[in-house]
Amino acid sequence: MQQWWIAVLADLPENDQLNVAFVDVGHASMQVCIAGFKKGQLKILAHSFDRSLGGRDFDEALFQHFTTKFKAEYHIDVNQNARACLRLRAACEKLKKVLSANPEAPLNIECLMEEKDVRGFIKREEFEQISIPILERVKRPLEKALQDAGLAVENVHTVEVVGSASRIPSIMKILTEFFGKEPKRTMNSSECVSRGCALQCAILSPTFKVREFQVQECFPFSIAISWKGAAPDSQNGAADNQQGTIVFPKGNPIPSIKALTFYRSGTFSIDVKYADVSELQAPDKISTYTIGPFQSTKSERAKVKVKVRLNLHGIVSVESATLLEEEEVEVPVTKEPSKEPAKMDTDEVPSDAATKGPNEADANMEEAKSAADASGVENGVPEADKPTQMETDTKVEAPKKKVKKTNIPVSEVVYGGIPAAEVEKLLEKEYEMALQDRVMEETKEKKNAVEAYVYDMRNKLSDKYQEFVTDPEREGFTAKLQETEDWLYEDGEDETKGVYVAKLEELKKQGDPIEVRYKEYTERGPVLDQLVYCINSYREAAVSSDPKFEHIDLTEKQKVLNECVESEAWLREKKQHQDSLPKYATPVLLSADVRKKAEALDRFCRPIMTKPKPAKPATPETPATPPPQGGEQQQQGDANADPNANAGANETAGAASGEVPPASGEPMETDKSETA
Repeated sequence: MQQWWIAVLADLPENDQLNVAFVDVGHASMQVCIAGFKKGQLKILAHSFDRSLGGRDFDEALFQHFTTKFKAEYHIDVNQNARACLRLRAACEKLKKVLSANPEAPLNIECLMEEKDVRGFIKREEFEQISIPILERVKRPLEKALQDAGLAVENVHTVEVVGSASRIPSIMKILTEFFGKEPKRTMNSSECVSRGCALQCAILSPTFKVREFQVQECFPFSIAISWKGAAPDSQNGAADNQQGTIVFPKGNPIPSIKALTFYRSGTFSIDVKYADVSELQAPDKISTYTIGPFQSTKSERAKVKVKVRLNLHGIVSVESATLLEEEEVEVPVTKEPSKEPAKMDTDEVPSDAATKGPNEADANMEEAKSAADASGVENGVPEADKPTQMETDTKVEAPKKKVKKTNIPVSEVVYGGIPAAEVEKLLEKEYEMALQDRVMEETKEKKNAVEAYVYDMRNKLSDKYQEFVTDPEREGFTAKLQETEDWLYEDGEDETKGVYVAKLEELKKQGDPIEVRYKEYTERGPVLDQLVYCINSYREAAVSSDPKFEHIDLTEKQKVLNECVESEAWLREKKQHQDSLPKYATPVLLSADVRKKAEALDRFCRPIMTKPKPAKPATPETPATPPPQGGEQQQQGDANADPNANAGANETAGAASGEVPPASGEPMETDKSETA
């Protein structure tokens, strides 16, 4: 419906309601919904259905027709053979689709049963004739939807048709005659439901921003609640009677909440069920809720308020239960004093009172207090004996009723649901099945690994591994691979994981040496070049006259040369031995050994050739001349010193201390006079 709203958005009226009938005839059921559209609003008016009217009923009519025909013509009973039934039903479904577009259609099935080929032929008129009992049921949901919506046929402005079975011409003819107008196919029958659901999700989601559109949904069933109520003479031993009421009538808006009030003295239960199951074809009970336990503080029955919710998804549940008890609590009620005396006091205050200082105000308050005390004594009534009329007027103790709310536990039993114990068993079974699936996947992987190894190794033996294996070895290994391949497709088709692992290891015992010889041959060249480069580099550094190596002792350099000569001799010997062997022989010069030799040479020579130069000795400093000793010599030296030198020294000291020296001696005298 949301998708239809998008398709005709520009044509929706502002005020008048546009009534649209949506007819969905699917494979197994038929649904009719009448909705009212306005600008930015959708309201469901009625909803009716037939849960067993759909395209499969027409398939069944064709199936029964040809079963009877083949039994008479070919003397075969298709109902006695399950495979033949499946093939005939599939052919009847295709035949129904052909008849929707053609006036007649043939039916041909090879070897249907008892190696007999069957042929049939049917016209559209004959198909409609055998489908009359089904077609007569199409009008019932249409009439019921109009009746529930309170509309006449003339008030339905548009009819939209979806569903695979709606393509049958006889159904379209019935819809046209009933509504008096040609049904439309504005929506894509295969995508309208999924696209409408996606749009509704976007409307409900706070993440997506869509055009504002209000959907007023209604519930298509009547929901009732029943409970055991006490009879008037239950105190005399009479049995309890069953009572109930409809809480959500048919067409009730969703979501919705209803509150029910019960008077009970202990735990009780209520049943949620469908009020009318004549067309529902399902059990009437939905669920049972046990409310309690609870204990009332009074001997009489307590008031229990139960909230029943019909949520947005059409699921009915008891949301909560609350125990309501009234308690009398004495609450002090305060009355406000009269405002007239306050006004009189305010009027008597002189206008200049606001301008007085705090001391004056305190004095006036003391005088007023003294005057009040004096007046009390003169009247003959002490201050303590005066009646407290103001206190009596302001505080009054009055009883007040307060409602105490207590939440009551609610337990739920849903009929048709799976019990918790059964759910646990199913979860365990699911875990076991998942474990079996994982083992099967691993077994399949190992089997594929064996098969891939057979194909890969067989191709390499005649290609790049050809020079690294002898002819007898190749023939024997090829025969082993062929034997394994035959085993995989015969006895080894359904073996365990361990068997495939053992078979792969057995093959690799013969194939790994060949792969090692090929790998060593391809990797040996670059590794040898690396070792030769390492030997030549350290040898050149040891015999070099470069100044950066002058600090290294000659004995240390000789050690480097000896190590290089030893490594070179080892390499020459191993290489000559390896070159004398054929490619299919086991190698004596391994890449790993060459790498270890290069690492050992580098580990020995690098610390020697990268030894840092020794640091240069520091130059000794000249000792400073000691100053003359004695106070007289120092004073004499100061007196005989050149005044210009003193001035220069002062300037130097001032500059060193970051201070600017004075320009002349006058400021110094001025400072002294000020200090004095």
